[in-house]
Amino acid sequence: MKSYLITDPKYYSSDIKIFETTLTKTLKKHLPSIVCFRDKESQNTEELIKTFVKVCKKENIEDIFINSYIVLALKHKVKGVHLTSTQFDEIKYAKENGLEVVISCHNEEDIKQAIEEKADFITYSPIYSTPNKGEPKGLAKLQEVVKKYPIKVIALGGIITEEQIEELEKTGVYGFASIRYFV
Repeated sequence: MKSYLITDPKYYSSDIKIFETTLTKTLKKHLPSIVCFRDKESQNTEELIKTFVKVCKKENIEDIFINSYIVLALKHKVKGVHLTSTQFDEIKYAKENGLEVVISCHNEEDIKQAIEEKADFITYSPIYSTPNKGEPKGLAKLQEVVKKYPIKVIALGGIITEEQIEELEKTGVYGFASIRYFV
């Protein structure tokens, strides 16, 4: 099962040096398969992305994604972009420009649209309880989605323990994504 690390300035900092140190330690400790730079609040996003890409490449991570910013993903020559559930209309543009696309899905209508638009993966969330993200979908619904739809599904939301990861693995899900698990 793939492990997908997502950054957040709350845990990684917007200070370049602290960000670089924290990210390096986290990558060495957890060895994620996929990494995503996600920061919707810092003023130095571009500098942070440069550092993020440099550190990930130094740690031999190839599956590097940028959240939301297609132009920055292209500029920094990363593998892909993780689009939000409000960016379905941008899948085609990202794909035409050679990026792999992960898109956030929260219901079956989203999943159907992701498949129709030819996204490469989806995150499906929230699986477990997580702050400000609504009612958890749970493992049974996740397993149903995994079996029903012909797309790689990455579980997201409230995943913070090894026990949860073991439960997720039993669903046949392609991977799990988390911010807090990796901190």
